[in-house]
Amino acid sequence: MTVWVAGEALVDVLPGPTPDLLTPVPGGGPANTALALARLGVPVEFVGGLSQDSFGTNMAKQFQRDGVGLRHAVFNNLPTCLAMVSLDEKGTASYHFHIRGTATFEFDFQKLPIAPKPDVLHIGTLITLVEPTATAHFEWAKALQVPVVFDPNIRPSVEPDRELYRSTVERWIDVATVIKVSDDDVKWLYPDQDPIVKAKSWISPSRPLVILTRGSEGLIGITANGVIEVPGISIDVVDTVGAGDTVGAVIVESLTKHSIKDLHGELLTEILNRAVKAAAITCSRAGAQPPFANEL
Repeated sequence: MTVWVAGEALVDVLPGPTPDLLTPVPGGGPANTALALARLGVPVEFVGGLSQDSFGTNMAKQFQRDGVGLRHAVFNNLPTCLAMVSLDEKGTASYHFHIRGTATFEFDFQKLPIAPKPDVLHIGTLITLVEPTATAHFEWAKALQVPVVFDPNIRPSVEPDRELYRSTVERWIDVATVIKVSDDDVKWLYPDQDPIVKAKSWISPSRPLVILTRGSEGLIGITANGVIEVPGISIDVVDTVGAGDTVGAVIVESLTKHSIKDLHGELLTEILNRAVKAAAITCSRAGAQPPFANEL
């Protein structure tokens, strides 16, 4: 089983030990997911633009060190996209992005691979929002005709227009097989609706699973067979960077081991507990540093 993860590899610029010091670490939702999958031992290829600047070179080295394939990465001389990260008193991250003219969003979309097809495609965050990147990837994902795991990973700082953002997300929901989304994301997109009720409305024969993340409160798995809630794990949080991406990686990992029609009941509960543990480990570390399989 091979997984493709498509999207941005950028640098998260984290607050340092003092106000005048910043710490750059590899990041980007899709890149974090690819890294988490590789550390879980899942064969994974990253599909996206990588800069040949020092940031991009370091990211490529980390990918290769941990086992992320780069056969479908597109290298160019544009700078790496930066995400300036702010942390609140609970370690929860918010982001401000420097997007235009970067390796992530200006590469040649004609180089998106089409064969041999992966068994699962994971895609989300900014690559599904920022144009013309979003439409190019949408048409490509539809053409692949493989199971799609979609993580909208809402970033209002990039697109504050709620109606426009909602229509973009709903376009991707139409082609998704699995949705992994936070309750905060659903609340922002649909402020007048209960997140669980909304997530239930997305369930269909072609989209049998929605995973709702709730931060420290844990995870909810929603299928046609019902709703499963798994509590969070109490830890000392360093920051939450990459936690949701780690959850997404565990869900994708499960698709490489089980038929999606079997992901309910006790099996889904087991998977959600594994995802909660993995996310907790990520939150105990600075930046997106997901666990290896032997840590779970």
